[in-house]
Amino acid sequence: MALVEAGRYYNSIEAGMARARLEAEGIPSFIFDMEMNWGWSDGLIMIRLMVDDEDLSRASEILNASGSPAAD
Repeated sequence: MALVEAGRYYNSIEAGMARARLEAEGIPSFIFDMEMNWGWSDGLIMIRLMVDDEDLSRASEILNASGSPAAD
C-alpha cells in the first residue's frame, strides 16, 4: 500500500466530510496534518486526505462529483 494525496483542505470539517464520502463508497482514507492546522479557515498547513494509490482515480471521481472543496 502506497498512500497518495487525494485532497487538501483548509479545516477539519471539510476534510472529515470528504473522508466520510470516500468511506461510504468503500475507499479507506486517512487524514494527515490535522494537528498542524492551527487556524479555523486559514490554517498554516493544509490538511491532507490520503488514499491508497490504487484507489486514487475512483476517489478523485467521488470527490469531484460531490463538489468537495479540496484546494488545488
